[in-house]
Amino acid sequence: MPEIRRILLDGAVVETVRDGEELVAGDGRRVKIEDAHHLPPVVPSKVIAVHLNHRSRVDEFRIGLPDTPTYFHKPTSSLNSHRGAVVRPEGCKWLNYEGEVAIVIGRTARNISPAEAGDHIAGYTVANDYGLHDFRDTDAGSMLRVKGSDTLCPLGPGLVTDWDFHGKRLRTYVNGEVVQDGSTDEMTWDMHYLVADIARTITLYPGDVLLSGTPANSRPVRPGDVVEVEVEGLGRLTNHIVTGPTAIRADVGAQPTESEEVLSTALGGDWEFRGVRPPRRD
Repeated sequence: MPEIRRILLDGAVVETVRDGEELVAGDGRRVKIEDAHHLPPVVPSKVIAVHLNHRSRVDEFRIGLPDTPTYFHKPTSSLNSHRGAVVRPEGCKWLNYEGEVAIVIGRTARNISPAEAGDHIAGYTVANDYGLHDFRDTDAGSMLRVKGSDTLCPLGPGLVTDWDFHGKRLRTYVNGEVVQDGSTDEMTWDMHYLVADIARTITLYPGDVLLSGTPANSRPVRPGDVVEVEVEGLGRLTNHIVTGPTAIRADVGAQPTESEEVLSTALGGDWEFRGVRPPRRD
């Protein structure tokens, strides 16, 4: 399966093709993968993510799904890359990983059927849809700061252009230990459905990204942790967590909170009151 990676090479942004353990530029220059400075594999005009899709995640929260998917938006300023640092701002505690498959649009899509959607997909890459749940009390509707803060959308390492999404295993690791283990077969709505659904009212352009949902067991990570998401046939996306250089300003806007809404979402099935009472919206 062809794999395309964007890297910095001699100070310039270069698109390369993977050849074994090397990346090859169009002019023939080669660089070892381990030495490459990776960039996000695509430059989207927008990143759209589905809220809940994997059945294991739904079962973990002991809830039901709506009849159709719901979505949120991650600004492009949240983009990050393979081996990039993911920032947990000083003063925040509840930064969660969410290993996912990212759909990358290849042809402009508007008002298409699910059967036509595959013709508009360039390929797929690995994503980690990080959530900063400290802001969930104020941003639960839009998810803007929760999911859209800087560095919270790593993609990579490459774009795989000929990948069948059926029956593929997805695993997330924290410091080498498996913490999520799911499959694309547990998705309620598949990749083609998601593309067609969004494209009914929102034009999707080449490079645009749709995040397809995460399996159960999203949990908080802390500075120093190494988080990897591996998807069968797409590779392994690696990032490390760091503390932000500045604290969340206290003289403007909502501040990080630690309500039951925050804790119940961040801790998932580990929340001590799961199944005893629903989270309270303070």
